[in-house]
Amino acid sequence: MRWLVGWSSTTARTGPAMAPDAHDSGETVHPVGSQLLWGDPDPLWAVGDWRPDEVRVIKADDRTRIAVLGTCGASDEQLRVGLFAARGGALRHLTAWPGSYTAVVQVGRRVTIAGDLAGARPVFHTPWAGGTAYATAALPLADLIEAHLDIGHLAALLACPDVPEALHDSTPYLGVSRIPPGHALILRDGAREIAGYEPVASLAVAAPQMDGARAVDGVRDALVEAVRTRLAAPRHVPDIDPGPVPGMGPAERRGARMPVPGIGADLSGGPASGTLALLAAGLPGLPGTVLGHGTGAGERLLAVTFNDLTTRGSEAELQRAGAIAANPRLHHVVVAAGEEALPYADLDGPLTDEPGPSLVTAARHRARLSSGSADHFTGHGARQVLDAHPARLADLLMDRRRRHLVRPVAALAKAEGSVLVPARVYAAARRLARTPYRSGIEDAAVRLREGRFEEPAGAVGASLAALAWARPGPAARWLTGEALAEVSVRLEQAATRPGPGPGQHPGELRARAALARHAADLRVLEQAAEVRFQRLHAPFLDNQVVRACRALPEALRVQPGARADILRTVLEGAGVADLPDGWGEPTLASSTAAVGTGLRVAVEELVDLFAAPLLAQAGLVEGRVVQRALREAADGEQGGLDGLAELVSTELWLRRLLSRRGTCWTGTPARARAVPSGITPPGVLGQQRGALGSASSPSGV
Repeated sequence: MRWLVGWSSTTARTGPAMAPDAHDSGETVHPVGSQLLWGDPDPLWAVGDWRPDEVRVIKADDRTRIAVLGTCGASDEQLRVGLFAARGGALRHLTAWPGSYTAVVQVGRRVTIAGDLAGARPVFHTPWAGGTAYATAALPLADLIEAHLDIGHLAALLACPDVPEALHDSTPYLGVSRIPPGHALILRDGAREIAGYEPVASLAVAAPQMDGARAVDGVRDALVEAVRTRLAAPRHVPDIDPGPVPGMGPAERRGARMPVPGIGADLSGGPASGTLALLAAGLPGLPGTVLGHGTGAGERLLAVTFNDLTTRGSEAELQRAGAIAANPRLHHVVVAAGEEALPYADLDGPLTDEPGPSLVTAARHRARLSSGSADHFTGHGARQVLDAHPARLADLLMDRRRRHLVRPVAALAKAEGSVLVPARVYAAARRLARTPYRSGIEDAAVRLREGRFEEPAGAVGASLAALAWARPGPAARWLTGEALAEVSVRLEQAATRPGPGPGQHPGELRARAALARHAADLRVLEQAAEVRFQRLHAPFLDNQVVRACRALPEALRVQPGARADILRTVLEGAGVADLPDGWGEPTLASSTAAVGTGLRVAVEELVDLFAAPLLAQAGLVEGRVVQRALREAADGEQGGLDGLAELVSTELWLRRLLSRRGTCWTGTPARARAVPSGITPPGVLGQQRGALGSASSPSGV
């Protein structure tokens, strides 16, 4: 893991790396494995194995400076201009450079930390010693304040993962908060403020829709610039043996595989990974391996395709990947894997900052990434930024654009084979368009309390279920009544807070929430499947790419096959026109089959995992209920897989968290670590959050 961490105290102090509460005792505090970017009174550290080119600090004077950590395409002069703009209060300038990075600006005693639009590079904060500590990871802050588990947050994460109103600004650690995507944290003498940096559309006049062709051109320019920024960065050659690493033995340090020096990309056969691979291979320069290393082909980009030998149905994807890899600037590597790389096959792994369903597939991804390059492109996020969330059908009705519903509704009717589909979808979209935000959140709270989780099956059923302001997640049906009651109270409290305001479109809000959830899980995956010396790049989650995709007209998004058509146009504009047949066809069936196969192979190990689960100790589930669900899913019960990955991954994360030793900080012999007392006994939800009171548990769960 790599992160930055710092704090802002209430009064100016002197002395390097001095804790605000440590002057009386003479105790100094600093993070383990860190480099100090600037010192007191408001110090900032970079922690972890940052590359030299990933950390830049530009100073105007001793009290006016900017630090940029990550991959940023701005020149030093552009960073200086952004620093002066931020000094005047213009925060958006800090987020408008190509690449994926975190920017921190210090002007006197004012410190500004800008998060990203997607949520892939979040910012966390916590009150500490009369001031505020901040970081780009939650665990270091939890260690700093000895935070206990926020059981209510874990309940909300399982019950409503795609509903920001249920999660609000909480994290798995009590007292540690997260700023929303698209916002910045501003600290003045220890006092904190959270400010949005994106312009807010006027409610008086509807924002004009950008022309479709211009919008797609904007996506092309943003993607090309995102890829070019990575190609322009210095190349890195991994060391053979990184030397002593805490918690890593010699055999792990000298693994069978190391990432190949240079730049590579996933090539799954889908449009997102194919687009990035072809763009990276087609731009001027040497995209691939460093000469003298690996294949010795400096002109060629290493394209990695994963071939799952345990499932069928991916033959067409492999053929498309092979056709794309026929490009002479691509060097194609196919990684064949059997049962050892199935989901749930290898449940050992490192502790991540937060839980996420990708923990159960981390070993599968690591098998692919270990054959990749030191800098590796992935297509993650393309679906979330380009596709239309089903709730956008209600947005079209609100904007009186009914004719644009014809093609997506007709496609659903064709998939279902029923003439009743158009009427059902139109009625659901009309109902959502007429439902106020507050009523929609309160309806979701009622569904949780009453244990109503039945949803129609099939593609049409999924679309109908998604036509709502908020809805329970697939794991909600396995939670206890007390946990569901806690989440329902959180939703009701959210309904009393100021909402998005009149005229806000539900589809746009739901799409942003889905993007934030995907970005958070990708962050978990990056930490869990990390290959040492490797950097994963997800250009579709860059700020400028997200902005360009948000400018796409809704009428263009909702059309069937829109993502493939947009990316085809992007490639044509970049000079790539020869694409294989079947480009853009759906590719989810094989991954779903792999999850089912992996569950059947590992069912006994999973059942043992829930013999005495920590989730039950926290009062969130009953172990025997989850065990029965696992066996039923392994036997092939329809819909049984949904939600189990969330339960298993959260249980794994809790076990790793409680079994860890040490802390993220040195110089604190009396300070232990996060969750020092372990899991609090059942029934603590109401005491911990003060939310339940005399609420009764719903029945039928």
